[in-house]
Amino acid sequence: MGQGWGKDGTTGAGSSSHPIHVLRTPPSAPLAPAPPEGSRMGPPNPQPQCWGHSVPRPQPAVFEQGPWGRAGGAGGAQAELHAWPWPWAQGSTSSGQHRLTLPLPVPRVPGVKAAPRGSALALGLNSVRIRCQNEAVFQYHITFSPEVECRSVRLAMLKEHQAVLGDVMAFDGSILFLPIQLPQLLTLRVQRRSDGQDVTISIQSTKVLEPSSDLCIPFYNVVFRRVMRLLDMQLVGRNFFEPSQALVLQQYRLQVWPGYTVSIRKKDGGLFLLVDAIHKVIRSESILSFMRSIYRQSPGSFQEECMKQLVGSVVITRYNNRTYRLHDIDWSKTPQDTFTLASGEVVTFSSYYSKTYGITIKELEQPLLIHRPKEKLSPEGKPRLDLVLLVPELTFMTGIPELRKDSRMLRTMRQSPQQHYQRLSSLLQRIRSSTEASRELQRWGLLLEPDIHRTQGRVLPMERINLRHGSITPSEDLSWAKAVVREASISAISMNYWLLVYPWRLQSLAKDLVCAMESVCGPIGMRLSRPVLLELQDDRIETYARSIRSALSSEEKVQILLCIISGSREDLYAAIKKLCCVQCPVPSQVRGVGTLSGQPAKLRSVVQKVLLQMNCKLGGELWGVDIPLKQLMVVGMDVHHSHSRDMRSVIGFVASMNPILTRWYSRVVFQMPHQEIADSLRLCLADALQHFHEMNHCLPRKIVVFRDGVSDSQLDTVLRYEIPQLQKALDTFESYTPGLVVLVVQKQHSTNLYTLATEQLTAPPPGTVIDHTVTSSQGQDFFLLAHHSRQGCSIPTRYICLLNTANLSCEHIQRLTFKLCHLYWNWPGTVRVPAPCGYAHRLAFLAGHILHHEPGAQLCDKLFFL
Repeated sequence: MGQGWGKDGTTGAGSSSHPIHVLRTPPSAPLAPAPPEGSRMGPPNPQPQCWGHSVPRPQPAVFEQGPWGRAGGAGGAQAELHAWPWPWAQGSTSSGQHRLTLPLPVPRVPGVKAAPRGSALALGLNSVRIRCQNEAVFQYHITFSPEVECRSVRLAMLKEHQAVLGDVMAFDGSILFLPIQLPQLLTLRVQRRSDGQDVTISIQSTKVLEPSSDLCIPFYNVVFRRVMRLLDMQLVGRNFFEPSQALVLQQYRLQVWPGYTVSIRKKDGGLFLLVDAIHKVIRSESILSFMRSIYRQSPGSFQEECMKQLVGSVVITRYNNRTYRLHDIDWSKTPQDTFTLASGEVVTFSSYYSKTYGITIKELEQPLLIHRPKEKLSPEGKPRLDLVLLVPELTFMTGIPELRKDSRMLRTMRQSPQQHYQRLSSLLQRIRSSTEASRELQRWGLLLEPDIHRTQGRVLPMERINLRHGSITPSEDLSWAKAVVREASISAISMNYWLLVYPWRLQSLAKDLVCAMESVCGPIGMRLSRPVLLELQDDRIETYARSIRSALSSEEKVQILLCIISGSREDLYAAIKKLCCVQCPVPSQVRGVGTLSGQPAKLRSVVQKVLLQMNCKLGGELWGVDIPLKQLMVVGMDVHHSHSRDMRSVIGFVASMNPILTRWYSRVVFQMPHQEIADSLRLCLADALQHFHEMNHCLPRKIVVFRDGVSDSQLDTVLRYEIPQLQKALDTFESYTPGLVVLVVQKQHSTNLYTLATEQLTAPPPGTVIDHTVTSSQGQDFFLLAHHSRQGCSIPTRYICLLNTANLSCEHIQRLTFKLCHLYWNWPGTVRVPAPCGYAHRLAFLAGHILHHEPGAQLCDKLFFL
């Protein structure tokens, strides 16, 4: 047996608690429909505060004593308790009765969180502590009489009274922040220069803020943006870059701009400057040159190819260093067309660029690119333009072309932890050496520490990988690639009737492929019968579709389809997947001829991976880890957004169906374009629970949901809109009140980790956790580095717990999350996010990018999307 998760879920001794006597509950009742609305009996439940948010509280959760033995009693004993949002519960048993004690929920002290089990590890963070030297920041409300509409004019009027207000201020148009205290009410007068009219400025004191107050953070960030500009850095998007220090890669026609992303945040450990050393890749050729190359290659489908390759890409205009995402191309407009300036003057695009930037547009017949900004108001409260038109000749693509992502080019951009640290140290040194930059910070009483912040993290215990005939211990980089092709999988589906589809000119390759599959299937535990060969006369899409549809309609017992296609043809791949996932649902595997060619050793390695994937798609189970929790369901959710403005967003929903989390149920739901917050979750979870009951003859007692792809600004919406949908799904079943945990998974952040165990900073080992100092001061979150970083820096994944009524401690949640990072069957090692998130992502991408339709219901219990 593998290791458990510790003996209890406590977070420390000495906390006072009130005992709650709870009796054992009978086994879960059989599945039954919910009674009519309003017919439930029993008193209403109080509403708990879940880390600062009020949500409807579920019924008492069933807690079971698993391998960590909270109460020290016999395994499998059950007790019922009301789940506090802070699940630090202790238990004891006596005289055969279960007596559980719960500490009263108390406000968490910032910077103090429960430490998980595991070995201690010294860590460095890409964060710099900020000391606030001022005693306070003073907030004032400003009014102008008569009213002055322009914010810049208001600021200029205030600056005329620097003798009273000082030369240090932050002003947003109505709220003024100063480091000095003024009288409670102050009246100033100034003369408006445009018409000479006297204007009265009333300054009313409203608040005295702590220097580290959340209200101070926005203008602290404004101050630091000024510091970056004083260091001669240019703002591109939200980040700062140094085009003068660009690395020019002539052979790739690319420029690599070094830069930084900087922000001041309030964390558990206080005020920090978060710094990340980044790069921006700018292509040397303009969009116009790129379009000309497309025309030379595909003159007959020029416009279609341009739309396919350009729409959705991010471009930069070098004359103002602004970035835009392209949404369309207007083929009817050219630089000779006109538009109206804010002043009301009508000018052509060519004359505008000539007068404003001194740029002469050479190609006057080129079409214009369209960017549609998000619907926002300008700082003055006016609606922004509906669209932005860009000239291809003056626009450059960003990012690395797919065809040029070779190892040598990427190596020039990747930074080791030591190199990353040196760049951060260099920035701090430049700030200290710059008199103007240092003075700008000192004016607000901000003092940067001289080096990055150092703290202590933990490394979670290593997990054992379970196969059919035993368990293995992974290597230090948490990889078991060799073991999975030498040992039998947990369960393997025999391929008794399967189709092999290929064009006739690849018949030799198809023969070699079948021989290789027969030679490697034995060690992984699969049985392989001879395939039904479907040889095609050509490799046109129509030929593949007609032949496959005919074969599937005449043979109902086909288990899986293996197709060999020539080259990386996305159109043919999409056509096969639509046919096999929607029209004639059957698991399918599509391989390009390039991946199957080469030396026999290479072919053998590829075939091993193909067979493992096919086993997954048939419903087989490759490997597992020990899961101490019983009657557990884990759920993964992700949303795929198409670059096209009119394409609908897709929710991928995946839920586990068995105790060891190796069988899965999946669904997709289509919703409005670019909609991130998910609808229809009630139906998805209710269906998953129904399938769980059919397979296990009981319902799960704990449900852990991993919601991927949610930003900080959307957390409250998830809490108020998505979580109630999940809770309503539980009402579908009578007297069913499981514990529910909802975790948001964030990959897009700038927190990096370094190991300080040696002289050179290196990447921390997989399983590294940090849940203090740089975590949020508002809720419960932690950072987990689950994967092995082979190159570059180690970027952990952030997990934010929005709801916890399942009595799982921080340690339990972290250990479960780490275990799930071992179960993504597309990679024989740990991955960055839990397996259900990875599966949900693949499902949503397949449905939204290729199928544009819900897959057939016959495939819902198979990982057909891998």
